[in-house]
Amino acid sequence: MTFEKPHDMPKNNQLIIDLSDTFKTSKSAKVIIEEIDDIRSEKIELLKKASSDPLFLSDVAEINSDFEYSDKG
Repeated sequence: MTFEKPHDMPKNNQLIIDLSDTFKTSKSAKVIIEEIDDIRSEKIELLKKASSDPLFLSDVAEINSDFEYSDKG
């Protein structure tokens, strides 16, 4: 199982991570700390906004209809 959640870094550089109950059966886990690029987080916010953008959604619907019959195989 993989668990991923972004955290803001506190001034003391200490993180406390609460794991779900599904991890109780595991005896070990690998922890990887990756610095998040500000540009990357901005892109993710734009992607979230796109999921409700009418023009984007109409483009997706058009593409889906273009492939409607080819996907039925």
